[in-house]
Amino acid sequence: MVFTQRGFTLIEISIVLIIIGLLLGGVLKGQEMINDAKIRNIEQDMAGIAAAIHTYQDRYKALPGDDKRAAGRWAAASDGDGDGLLEGDFDSATETDESRIMWRHLRYAGLLQGDPAQSGQPRHAAGGLFGVQGKSGGLLLCARPLTKKFAEIIDAHQDDGQPDKGVIRVFAATGAIDFSAPLTSYDSDESTAYSLCKIL
Repeated sequence: MVFTQRGFTLIEISIVLIIIGLLLGGVLKGQEMINDAKIRNIEQDMAGIAAAIHTYQDRYKALPGDDKRAAGRWAAASDGDGDGLLEGDFDSATETDESRIMWRHLRYAGLLQGDPAQSGQPRHAAGGLFGVQGKSGGLLLCARPLTKKFAEIIDAHQDDGQPDKGVIRVFAATGAIDFSAPLTSYDSDESTAYSLCKIL
């Protein structure tokens, strides 16, 4: 019996390459859809947290975290100092900082999901944290870390697309937020992380 070796024809190779191309295209499009959903989720969560803060202020006539009557409403709650300012950094780990107490106040009031005994910051869809930091005359609601793509798209959707102007400001992804020093441009490197903040 004689065996002959036979290779693939050009048509067979072409069909395999087309199938691989279609699979890669589907994977890339699927990843883009996932990222778009995460961006929408972050925007919705930011709007929900902002609404919760404003509702708390309307309901109790105090800023959550700064409320000096919270312990009178909820026995296990901690009071703020009632000076109208929110003390503490965006990512403070100090339990007595008002920027951390704020999350408990919102949970006790039923305006934010979660255990009121926990002061931890809520997570966003990209895996980072939401946080609030006081600034002169108001608050910054921030999400960090975000990639350049996420920060640029949210800035364009919610504001003017300029990282240093408007109600959306973009900062470095680490440390306290220095409101006087927003970034003036996005880095060309997609691996750079950002803090995206909305002025409330």
